[in-house]
Amino acid sequence: MAKTALVTGASQGIGACIAKTLAAEGFNVAINCRSEQELENGGREVEAACRALGVEAECFICDVSDFTACGEMAKAVKERFGSIDVLVNNAGITRDGLLVRMTEEQFDLVTSVNYKSVFNMTRQAGAIMFRQRSGRIINISSVAGLYGNAGQFNYSAAKAGIIGMTKTTAKELGSRGITCNAVAPGFVKTPMTDVLKEEYKAEIVKSIALGRLGDPEDIANAVAFLASDRAGYITGQVLEVSGGMSM
Repeated sequence: MAKTALVTGASQGIGACIAKTLAAEGFNVAINCRSEQELENGGREVEAACRALGVEAECFICDVSDFTACGEMAKAVKERFGSIDVLVNNAGITRDGLLVRMTEEQFDLVTSVNYKSVFNMTRQAGAIMFRQRSGRIINISSVAGLYGNAGQFNYSAAKAGIIGMTKTTAKELGSRGITCNAVAPGFVKTPMTDVLKEEYKAEIVKSIALGRLGDPEDIANAVAFLASDRAGYITGQVLEVSGGMSM
């Protein structure tokens, strides 16, 4: 029987690419969209693309910053597919601004979606994996969480916190056959980075050893490896996928 992967924030960008890549690897895919709008503006396309690869796929609307809603989605995915074998905590937003100008609303919104959602989904889907005595949890962090980034106090804090949760989850759930790792992307070509000015992106490229921005596939391939049987003895690790940005 095919294994099932649940990917949060999977209607576009990196999340959509992760969902399609896991489908290509033979996973049935539960595609999380935050709203009806996200469902229609990307989610349905991702669902169809996954099904075209010969697996089962279905969209689930859920605001992953809502603990109760996450529990309801995890239950629905389990009922639909029979198991949750892989959880990819990918959902994320930005509300950038310098610390001295950042509002409480900007901080709370980013940390609730990017950070609290990881607790919500790991707690709710992790309980299913705990009973199964198997599972893979893969959290999408960021180089901003490793090194900080001016103008992203809220985003950097959330992504750094994810690393701490990753390592603790690995220690707490390892005895039940569950691994937990994080992938820390650098600057990747997505709708989130498309809004950056071209001159700023050119400066970023100068700091990357490989001389280019990343593609969503670069991140998705790392996730697919960590979700596979080949990564069965890897847990509590942070895999930076940045083209050598920190070197």
